[in-house]
Amino acid sequence: MSLGKIIDKKNNDLSKRIDKQKVPEHVAIIMDGNGRWATKKGLPRSFGHNKGVSVLKEIIKASKKLGCKVLTVYAFSTENWTRPTKEVDFLINLFSEVLEREIEEIHQESIKIKFIGDLTPFPETLKKIIYNSESLTKNNNTFLLNVCVNYGGRQEIVKVAKEIAFKSFSGEIKPSEVNEELFNSELLTQGIKDPELLIRTSGEKRISNFLLWQLAYSEIYISEVLWPDFNEFEFLKAIIDYQSRNRRFGGIESLPNESLKDPQCSS
Repeated sequence: MSLGKIIDKKNNDLSKRIDKQKVPEHVAIIMDGNGRWATKKGLPRSFGHNKGVSVLKEIIKASKKLGCKVLTVYAFSTENWTRPTKEVDFLINLFSEVLEREIEEIHQESIKIKFIGDLTPFPETLKKIIYNSESLTKNNNTFLLNVCVNYGGRQEIVKVAKEIAFKSFSGEIKPSEVNEELFNSELLTQGIKDPELLIRTSGEKRISNFLLWQLAYSEIYISEVLWPDFNEFEFLKAIIDYQSRNRRFGGIESLPNESLKDPQCSS
């Protein structure tokens, strides 16, 4: 049996364990470990980023096949500008190249692509490619791919707070009208269901300023696998782990004959 067939069999076997009625509608991913993966192999960090793109393509297909409706990935954070200039320039060029190369296939797959973050600092050429990609796919409704670029969760919350403060100052809304629903309506993810599952690769156990408001009740799955080695099999493992959890949203299930009284205090 070929390696490809062995991999397909492993994926199919794992897929059979998944309850298709409990697949998360929205999955968010912190794609971490590209640079470390390359460094461990004695390669330039750029090799890791290139390999990471092919992994993202695989995970988009896997999540779409599974029945997920939204995939949100952390591609470039506001903090990533502090990386060496050569790496930042490479990443910006990579965004342009990948979009130009892949957007037609993305469109043919009926995938809508949306970029979330402050695009202002990016070159005009990249911004034009981004706007064209969003425009081309805007009417696709099978699957939504959110790509977070120059994005920061704290920055997003401050932006929303400023917008609400301005509307309050101008008399458009009253301070008493500010609530979670209003706040949600001003987020960059407005109209999109919050992620039920956050996956982070490379074993790091932090959120890293990603979707701080939206992840309030998300289940978190940490994979020790570096992003370039992440694949459909690892993705399915994350889904199975998610389905093993009891999502109570702060509540608990009632237990038979349960009492809140302390038996030691009973008369």
